[in-house]
Amino acid sequence: MAAKESQPGPLEHHERGAGRYAPSPSGDLHFGNLRTAVLAWLYARHTGRRFYLRVEDIDTQRSSAQSAQRQIEDLAALGLTFDAAPTYQSDNTSAYEAALRALTERGRVFECYCSRKDIQEAARAPHAIPGRYPGTCRDLPEGEREWRRRELLAQGRVPALRLRAEVEKWQVNDGFLGAFTGEVDDFILRRGGQQPDWAYNLAVVVDDVAAGIDQVVRGDDLASSAPRQAYLAHLLGLPQPGYVHVPLVLGPTGKRLAKRDGAVTLREMLADAPVAQVVTRLAESVGVEGCDSLAGLAEKFEPGLVPREAWVWGS
Repeated sequence: MAAKESQPGPLEHHERGAGRYAPSPSGDLHFGNLRTAVLAWLYARHTGRRFYLRVEDIDTQRSSAQSAQRQIEDLAALGLTFDAAPTYQSDNTSAYEAALRALTERGRVFECYCSRKDIQEAARAPHAIPGRYPGTCRDLPEGEREWRRRELLAQGRVPALRLRAEVEKWQVNDGFLGAFTGEVDDFILRRGGQQPDWAYNLAVVVDDVAAGIDQVVRGDDLASSAPRQAYLAHLLGLPQPGYVHVPLVLGPTGKRLAKRDGAVTLREMLADAPVAQVVTRLAESVGVEGCDSLAGLAEKFEPGLVPREAWVWGS
């Protein structure tokens, strides 16, 4: 099947659309997280959109209410403004269930009994595509499915649920990267195991539509997820957002910024410098000089100023 593309123009002026920042509450926000948050806010304000905060707390093993609260406080300290109270993915599970039910009724969902090790070993087979689900459980006979269900049940586990995709690629329009086509496989909709969690790709599609999000600005490490999410929105009959995938902040070694690179969280930075100095550095990282407030940055910001390459911490 031919690849298709999403329709919205992410850089167009929209009076009624919205952007968002959607962190996972698994720790304090570092400079790279803050830069992405600021860019999402700037793009939304520049195009006349509303701007929302969503706490992506569906990963119950990594998320904590304490981290969520600290992140909200950090964003407020930085001066970011939102047009509504924060929302939480954990409050929206009924919508995920409805989406999963709609896909199941159309024969687009199948159970997967593979462990992570099983998939990794299959990926090492000759001609296998690295990182792509090999389709192990897609067309199992019902007898084998029943046997595998019982085997998992004896271990106190449930199978994962995967999308039965009918395309291998999907095209999206990106306000930073341009139009690109990415792979689509039978990706997970609900994780299995002893404590099943909703998968990111399903939750984010449902949440964005529910909030009227039509502009998604995030790090380019998530660009490969956009074709899957746009395709899933298409299957559900939902509008596909415009995407803007921006370069990450890298540490001095060229790897993604992390705690090993020193005082990189907002709280650590504020221990040594006022918030205006942090904002000045954030502004410089998005191509704007001489701004020490987000209000001033919003007045000077233009998407074309954002550097095309990753910004290096300490540069």
